[in-house]
Amino acid sequence: MRIRSALTALAVVLAGLVAGAGSSSAAGTTTGSPYCGITWGSAEKAAGALSSAPLVDVRTGRHDCYDRVVFEFAGPVDGYAVAYGETWTEGEGLALSPYTAGGALLRVSLRAPAYDDDHQGTVPYAVGAHVANLLRYPTLRDVVFGGSFEGYSTFAVGVRARLPFRTFVLAGPGTHSRIVLDVAHQWQE
Repeated sequence: MRIRSALTALAVVLAGLVAGAGSSSAAGTTTGSPYCGITWGSAEKAAGALSSAPLVDVRTGRHDCYDRVVFEFAGPVDGYAVAYGETWTEGEGLALSPYTAGGALLRVSLRAPAYDDDHQGTVPYAVGAHVANLLRYPTLRDVVFGGSFEGYSTFAVGVRARLPFRTFVLAGPGTHSRIVLDVAHQWQE
């Protein structure tokens, strides 16, 4: 009787493992339908070239399926590199992770300065400043200014966990341009 119970329990466990193996990927995440149709992934995203149009504003927004960070420039800008990993201050090389909230860190390098032609700052943030109030955001935890040096501006974006993200460029308003970073609330349904 004990052998039959043990075999039944083993059969149930094996059936569960076999059924689970069909619905999970090599990374161990489920492969159900994409969350809100999001198929962005979490690999590095980079595009564009260096520009002299300065950064003039950083703002955030909450959406149904993702949280957003918008970097606005006073002119055409299309250069960026965004990836998960440590972020350092521009020109000094100090790590921002000890000062950035979140379970994962997105390193945002904008290929444009945060100062004008006279080297006067165009945003009101000091290096290490937290630039947004992210209370009640499902995914975003922090946005920290890493400085601007030799035409590049850096931000550390703290998020709840390593989640899918996308980055793209929008024209406007007027002659301005925007680089947009969206981070999904979750991987899959």
